[in-house]
Amino acid sequence: MLPIPPPHDEGTTATTGQPLHWCRYAPPSPRSTMLVLHGGPGADHAYLLPQMLELATDRACIFYDQRGGGRSKTDDRTPITWQTHVADLEKVIAELAPGPLTIVGYSWGGMLALLYAIEAAAGRVSPAPQRLVLLDPAPVTRAWRAEFEAEFARRQASSEVAALRDELAASGLRERDPEAYRNRNFELSVAGYFADPRRASELTPFRVTGRVQQSVWESLGDFDLRPALRDLRVPSLVVHGRQDPIPLASSAAVADALGAKTLWLDGCGHVPYVERADALFPAVRTFLDETESLVANGN
Repeated sequence: MLPIPPPHDEGTTATTGQPLHWCRYAPPSPRSTMLVLHGGPGADHAYLLPQMLELATDRACIFYDQRGGGRSKTDDRTPITWQTHVADLEKVIAELAPGPLTIVGYSWGGMLALLYAIEAAAGRVSPAPQRLVLLDPAPVTRAWRAEFEAEFARRQASSEVAALRDELAASGLRERDPEAYRNRNFELSVAGYFADPRRASELTPFRVTGRVQQSVWESLGDFDLRPALRDLRVPSLVVHGRQDPIPLASSAAVADALGAKTLWLDGCGHVPYVERADALFPAVRTFLDETESLVANGN
C-alpha cells in the first residue's frame, strides 16, 4: 500500500444538502481542472489514490466523497438515490469546478457521470460536461449488472482465491499483526476485480456503506441507459479491462452510443490505474491534449 500525499487544499461543500468532503491536487500552473468521481456507491475517493494523482501532474484534480461514504457519511436514514447523487454533483460543480467541465468517472463514478450528462442533455441540470473520461464504468443495464455480480461471485469462490485465503489463515498474521491481517482480508475481498488477484495488495483499502449502495441501485430499478446515451454529444474516452468482471459489452455499448474513443486493456481487470497504469495514463493524457482546445473554446 503506497502512501497518499496531502492535498493542496481541502474542505467541505457549503451548498449541498449535506456537507461533502472534497480535496484538490494541482501543479503550480494547471492547464485545466478535472472533477474525478469515485466508485461505489457508498465508497470514498481515497482508494483512487495515490495512483490517480498521475493525472494531477499538469492538470488540477478535484475529488470529493459522495454522500453517504467516506468523510461524507451521514446519520440521516433518508434513502440516497441516483437522483440525490446527480443533484449533489450539480452543486459540487457550481461550487468547486465552475469552469469548462471535464469529468473523469471510475466504475460507479463513470455511471454517475453518464447519469449527470443525460440529465444535462434534458435540461434538468447544468452545466453539461464538455468531455468525459470513463474508466471501467459500471454496467449500464440491469442485465449486465446481473452478469457482473455472477462473475464476481464466481471469481471470489475460485480455487485461486480460496488458496490465498488458506495461505492467510496459515500465516499467523492475525496474531502477529492484526492491522496487516485486516488489510490482507480486504485484499481478498476485492481479489475478483483483478486480472491477477495478488495485485489487490496495491489498492488502497476502503469501505462501502452498504445501505447507500443498496438504496442507489434500488433507485435505478430495471435500468437501461443506452437509449438516452444516444442523445449525448460530448467528446469521450471509454477505458475497459478485458478481464474486468463487468462485461466489456457494456462499455462497448457506451462507446458506440457516444462515438467515443476506446482503450481495451489486456491483462487488466476492473482497476486499470493499478493494473495497467503504463497504458492508461498516456492514453488519457493524449485524449485530454487532443480535446483541450474544444474545452477552452467552449465547444
